[in-house]
Formats: sequence, structure tokens, C-alpha cells
Amino acid sequence: MHETAILFLELGGVVLGLGVLGALALRAGISPIPLYLIAGLAFGQGGLLPLATSEEFISVGAELGVILLLLTLGLEYNADELVGSLRGNARAGIVDLVLNAAPGAACALMLGWGPVAAVAMAGVTYATSSGITAKVLSDLGWIGNRETPVVLSLLVFEDLTMALYLPILTALLAGLSLLSGALTVAIALATVTVVLVVALRFGKYIEAFVASPNSEVLLLKVIGLAMLVAGAAQQLQVSAAVGAFLVGIALSGELAEDARALLTPIRDLFAAVFFVFFGLQTDPGAIPPVAGLAVLLAVVSMATKLLTGIYAAKRAGIGRAGRTRAGIALIPRGEFNIVIAGLAVGAGAHPDLGPLAATYVLILAAFGPLAARVASSPPFSRLGEVLRGAFAGLRRRPDVTAAQPEPEASKDG
Repeated sequence: MHETAILFLELGGVVLGLGVLGALALRAGISPIPLYLIAGLAFGQGGLLPLATSEEFISVGAELGVILLLLTLGLEYNADELVGSLRGNARAGIVDLVLNAAPGAACALMLGWGPVAAVAMAGVTYATSSGITAKVLSDLGWIGNRETPVVLSLLVFEDLTMALYLPILTALLAGLSLLSGALTVAIALATVTVVLVVALRFGKYIEAFVASPNSEVLLLKVIGLAMLVAGAAQQLQVSAAVGAFLVGIALSGELAEDARALLTPIRDLFAAVFFVFFGLQTDPGAIPPVAGLAVLLAVVSMATKLLTGIYAAKRAGIGRAGRTRAGIALIPRGEFNIVIAGLAVGAGAHPDLGPLAATYVLILAAFGPLAARVASSPPFSRLGEVLRGAFAGLRRRPDVTAAQPEPEASKDG
């Protein structure tokens, strides 16, 4: 009974604290995500108020938060839009992979950590946090923007890449034979393919099963189905987030709108818990020794993600402001990156890999939402217009100055 009382006290304090932080963020006009992360640091091991009994409960809530975030993101688009977007942005997805996996791999190799650690660090720097980006897109009202389908297609490409990457990394860390590793990857690929085909071809039957005039029944069916598919995907070495996202795209039309309205408050609660749990996993004492390298790696990754978003959005015919927003939306790192680092550290890849990855992800998880908030502000938009006008003037000026040395010729013209 004593432990139960402590559990309730800790959970009540965490949730109430999140509410206060959210209110402060609203008053300041910023995203609450960085404040949630800092709260996690305060409640974790080495923090100001370490939790005694509720960390395991919060861990489960955090996983549910990721599932609900990706589920509601999937409800925004149907299967046909997803496939069309993936086909149109496959080249951008490959550019994303090359540009953003390279910094992590190069960092590990230059530090002498070895090839297996390099593969792990490549995953840490590659994957954007689908959960944080989904929250940013929703909070800032960017869901309806023209560049958002491009961002979502890149996120899906990354998630599907992770579905193949994680089994490969696990096989490398475990030292499995080539045959065993190939079998693990084949199972993951088959799972993703089956779920996607079911969503494409049998979506209407899924909708008929889930649909209900009663909001309580609809909510229970949608969450239950998403958790079942996510659990099955996780069991088959595929990301639970991929399974939840595919359940979302299998539902469309009015049903998807009703489900999204019912899920939003629950999603926001568990999403906040996820960000706190992310902070709980980071020991504040391990940050200072690797802070300089983490900042350098984060700056490089910001540039590569920005270039990725600009390239992908430009190919889709989107204007300059939309290209910049696309790049900024891809900056945050989060759930996948921590999972990858945890696997590598647990297998003994290198003792410094964990603190470096945690500090790196914390920087980008905090900076990404702030950068997006600044990019959406009116002063930033006006500054962009001024700069574009200045650059346009500079491009025109050489034509004028080139004509000045020959005034007589210009007169004759």
C-alpha cells in the first residue's frame, strides 16, 4: 500500500508539473517540449528529485504516447496518398539517408570506436523524431501546409528504413552469422509489406469493423487495434511506431476525423509523458564531458536536415518559405535515436556512445521545436521577405554596373 501511495504521489506531481510547464509555455508563446525534457532531467537519476517507484509506469506511458502520436499522424492521410508520396519522394529519402547517416558514422570512426559503433551512430544521427515532429506540426498548425506531405513522406521513409536497419544493427551487435542476420531482416521486411498491403487493399473492411456511432466504442476500437498492430510489429522486430502509423492511414474520411478528435486529448497527455521519460533516461552528470562534441555534431546535423528538407520540398515545387519550414521540421531527434543508442551501449559497443547520443538528441529535441516556433513567427517571415528582396536586388545590380563602363554604347542603345 505504501508503494502505491508513493506511485500516486509521484505521478500526480509529474502530471501537475507538466500542466504548470505547459501553461508557462503557452504564456511565453513557445513549444512546451523543451520544458518537458528538462523536467525529465530533474526527475531522473542524478537529477534534483529522482523518482522512486513510478519510472516503470512512466516508461509504459511513454511508449503509448509514441503510438498515439504516430496513430493520429497517420489519420491525417490515406493509403493512396502515402504510396504516392513515397514514390514521388524516394530520391529525397535516399538523399536524407546519405546526408544524415554520414556525420554519425564519420564521428565514430574518427574517434576510433570501430565499425559496429559507426553503424549505430549512423542511425542516431539519421532518424528524425516522428513523435516530436508530429507534435510540432500539430502545435504550429502546419498540417495543412503544402510542404507537410513532403515532411511526412520523409518520416515514413525513415521509419520504414528503421524497420530494416534495427534488425541489421541487432545482428551486428550480437555477432550473428550472415544467415541469421538475413533471416531477421527478411522477417522485418515481410511484416512491413503485409501491413501496408492490408492497409491499401482492405482499408474499407477495417473501417467497417472500427466504425461506431458511439464515441466510447469508437475510441476503444481504434486504440485497441493500434496497440495490437504495434505490439505485433514490435514482436516481429519492426518499430511499433510504423505499425501504429499504418493503422492510422488505413482509416480515412469522416471516421478518421471523428477518431482524431477523440484521440487528441489522450495523445497530448501521453506525448508529454514520453518527453519526460526521454529526459529521465539521461544522467545530467554524463553530459559535460561530451557536450562540446555533441554540440558540434548537432550543428552539422541541423545543416544536413535543413538541406534535406530544402531539396525534397524544392523537388515538389514548393516555395522558399515552405522549403525552410520542411528542413526545420526534420531537425528534432528522439525516440528511435535513444533506442539505437541503448542497443549499442547494452551490447558494449563503446561506453561514451550513450552519453554522446543522449546529449546530442537532447540538444536537437529541444532546439527543433524552438526553431520551428521562430520560423513560424511574423518577424521571421518579414525578415525572410527583406532578405529575399535584398538578394534579388544584388542579382540585378551586376547588370547595371556592367553597363556603366560603356556609357556611350548605352546611349546609342
